[in-house]
Amino acid sequence: MVLFQNDPFREFDAVFDRMGSRRTNGGRTSMAMDAYRRGRDVWVHLDLPGVSADSIDISLERSVLTVAAQRDWAREEDDQIYVAERRRGTFSRQVHLGEGLDSEQIEADYADGVLTLRIPIAEQAQPRKIVVNHKPEAIDVSSVES
Repeated sequence: MVLFQNDPFREFDAVFDRMGSRRTNGGRTSMAMDAYRRGRDVWVHLDLPGVSADSIDISLERSVLTVAAQRDWAREEDDQIYVAERRRGTFSRQVHLGEGLDSEQIEADYADGVLTLRIPIAEQAQPRKIVVNHKPEAIDVSSVES
């Protein structure tokens, strides 16, 4: 596998999500992610509904890709809150990139609340065909009788 997720509390978070609790990890809320290989690229989709593109920060350090974003809403002092279920604050997710990925060529797009990353498979990690060299046996003419 060329892409690894770094979220040791994922199973615990899933239980709390089903119970209706807010999913946090040190005050940071995690984001849903899909990742798959298609052709010569790995595609990663991260859900960030309601997040401004300006608040998204993507960094890469020692093969660890970190995505962080901020979503807040302006509460006023006299607001009477009836329901406040939408997550707000800092969202983050870390993914370990394997050696077979070209981290220098990562592209990111954000549309309709989904951050999409395209990570090319490194050229040296691409499947390739190995040519088998075959030399026909030489016939020794001096040993052939007429």
